Amino acid sequence: MPNDSPFHRVPTNAPLGRRDFLWHAGGGLGGIALASMFAREAVARPITTAPPMPSSPPRAKRVIQLFMAGAASHLDLWDYKPELIKYDGKPSDFGESVETFQDGLGPWLKPVWNFSPHGSCGKMLGETVTPLGAHVDDIAFLHNVTSKSGVHSQATLLQATGFQLPGFPGAGSWVSYGLGSMNENLPTFVVLPDHRGLPSNGVKNWDAAFLPSQHAGTVIYPGTETPIADLRAHRSGHYISDHSERDAQELMAELNRTHAATRAEDQRLDARIRSYELAARMQLAAPDAINLKAEPEHVLRLYGLERGPQTWENDINEEEEAYFFAQKCLTARRLLERGVRFVQIWSGNDNSHPRRNWDSHEDIRRDHGPLSRGMARGAAALIADLKQRGMLEDTLILWTTEFGRMPSSQAGKGRDHNPFVFTNWLCGGGIKGGITVGESDQWGYKPLDRRNPTLVYDIHATMLKLLGVDHTKLTWRHNGIDRRLTDVHGHVIEKLLA
Repeated sequence: MPNDSPFHRVPTNAPLGRRDFLWHAGGGLGGIALASMFAREAVARPITTAPPMPSSPPRAKRVIQLFMAGAASHLDLWDYKPELIKYDGKPSDFGESVETFQDGLGPWLKPVWNFSPHGSCGKMLGETVTPLGAHVDDIAFLHNVTSKSGVHSQATLLQATGFQLPGFPGAGSWVSYGLGSMNENLPTFVVLPDHRGLPSNGVKNWDAAFLPSQHAGTVIYPGTETPIADLRAHRSGHYISDHSERDAQELMAELNRTHAATRAEDQRLDARIRSYELAARMQLAAPDAINLKAEPEHVLRLYGLERGPQTWENDINEEEEAYFFAQKCLTARRLLERGVRFVQIWSGNDNSHPRRNWDSHEDIRRDHGPLSRGMARGAAALIADLKQRGMLEDTLILWTTEFGRMPSSQAGKGRDHNPFVFTNWLCGGGIKGGITVGESDQWGYKPLDRRNPTLVYDIHATMLKLLGVDHTKLTWRHNGIDRRLTDVHGHVIEKLLA
């Protein structure tokens, strides 16, 4: 009998394992319990064992996702609405009943910054994001993106994983699984959180969930004393030498493989072994990859990092935000050129009071000002750097946030949540630049064409298409369902493709 059969014999002097105990205990009831356990394991065990190969020639090899956590205002940065200027301060009238998150239905509020045209395409940008004006001819804007939720946690998960509930892999995890690694010494998916904290849902936004755990995002904090947690022994462990650590790793690898050899069906063990092995290789590769001091002076000046870290006051200011965001952008470029496939950069996770993040219920100018200027300076430097290295043509940049903000005012100077429409933009990696695909209505309240909004599934499908993957074929069997990043939805946005 095979070892996994419930009928195999166990020596009388051998300790009973869980399966044997269930079979022997309680007569037939134990057998029923064991049969049920086998059934559950069979359902949970993934059928897919190898990632699919690219189904079409890829236009992009790698992705950078810039995530503005807290809901950046499309109306003050990207989506110019002259009607809001014309009717500023007048009672807002949406022509329908509107449910808002915090009853932010005050008078119409014009953009808090002036807009001006940029590039050959004449794209109108708010003055705080004008550093990106030099690159609008390489950018495609989507002004008709909608969310299914106006709640931060659900909407953030939707943009990050394709689902509103936790327990699903992040977009970077799907890319890691689908395309594999380009450098075995570095993770395939790296996350660079805001230096002030984690976004809504924390690590659930980049967890591998039911995919093998080696596809989870690896968190790095550039410029800190310990950029990668637990990569090396703590400094208090002075008794640990390089030789003893190497011996310990070899022993652990041997024990893991011995353990896994008798449990071939448990892919968690293989994923854990891979994670340990990657961590060992990263001890050599990661320090070089995130060493910004190795960059020449002209590159550091491009990103505004030539002076090194400064000391700032507690409140957010433009120079602080610009420095830390640019630091993440340059780190992302160094990781991408060394073979990392997906880098996620987060901005705006400051939950102090008064709030100083993208969730600007009280004061758009106060909160969005330093955040948007810093983001624009770092993102513009990143685009210029990728272009001068010939990397922009096969690197896809995706700028997103979980939803937008209302055209009506809240507390006079703020804006409430608007899940009904907001802006994403894409650049590089096979994107047709200098265009706008999809518009919002005259107020920036809902899509102009309400029958054909852009959903996150469409953006994810387009991203995978540019990476050479058919989003309907990138699947993993979980609990009897062929799960995918785009759930059962998604259409490639053909107008975006160059």
